[in-house]
Amino acid sequence: MSILLDEKTPVLIQGFTGDKGTFHAKEMIAYGTDVVGGVTPGKGGTTHLGRPVFNTVKEAVSATGATASLLLVPAPYCADAIMEAADAGIQLVVTITDGVPAQDMMTVKRYLWRYAKERRTRLIGPNCAGVISAGKAMMGIMPGHIYKRGRVGVVTRSGTLGYEAASQMSALDVGISTSVGIGGDPINGSSFVDMLALFEQDPETDAVMMIGEIGGPQEADAATFVKQQMKKPVIGYVAGLTAPKGRRMGHAGAIISAFGDTAAEKAEIMRSAGLIVAPSPSELGATVAQAVAKDPPRRAMAKR
Repeated sequence: MSILLDEKTPVLIQGFTGDKGTFHAKEMIAYGTDVVGGVTPGKGGTTHLGRPVFNTVKEAVSATGATASLLLVPAPYCADAIMEAADAGIQLVVTITDGVPAQDMMTVKRYLWRYAKERRTRLIGPNCAGVISAGKAMMGIMPGHIYKRGRVGVVTRSGTLGYEAASQMSALDVGISTSVGIGGDPINGSSFVDMLALFEQDPETDAVMMIGEIGGPQEADAATFVKQQMKKPVIGYVAGLTAPKGRRMGHAGAIISAFGDTAAEKAEIMRSAGLIVAPSPSELGATVAQAVAKDPPRRAMAKR
């Protein structure tokens, strides 16, 4: 198993025929993702990359049975695209786009809550790398070749640090079940806690790596969840050790504004909750490898 996505998940791409949509669609298809079509208003009835193009998500879902959608549309249109997907019954929406206004995300969050929990769309992002179930399928912009299939889950606010962790783990023959980039914006669709809960329930995930950043309460909330709710080992890391207080550092959510926002404070919170904390970015893979090696029955090594 994996969380969120596997090779049988039928996927749409909103913004399918644009240059970014075309490039990443090719990568996803080559990786094994079941891309069943795409949506570009005004181009319905045509084909692109051998897949049908539709004017609306509702039409696309009706014709293809898609249950997931990747958004590669400009920031001003992202909120409408997410809500359109939700109305069409899409279960998983992954939004890659950066620069989505916080006010738009507040509108989206309120809109999604109009649906009952069992019907509600799960949103990953925006401003994220996406989701990859190693060796099965991906929805996003990550370099798929660095992900080896295995039994360690990864959830990260930073896309590039997620890549770095995957590369280091691969070099040490430690594989990944699913890696999820939740995005670095202050208002996003899914939290660390949301993903940790899924990994805890996944029988093919034996341990989890959580990569956080300065700013916001998500890492502290996640540490509390791990302490109270999780039996699987969790390895943590917080980027931004040298970031000055009050200054934005790339991601919109990465700004220190209160106690508990700095990397050092978050790392200490993680340690006090029982997480194993990686000391530096260069030791992400080694820390995971050491953690899984302490529990021989767990089979977190990569499948060749």
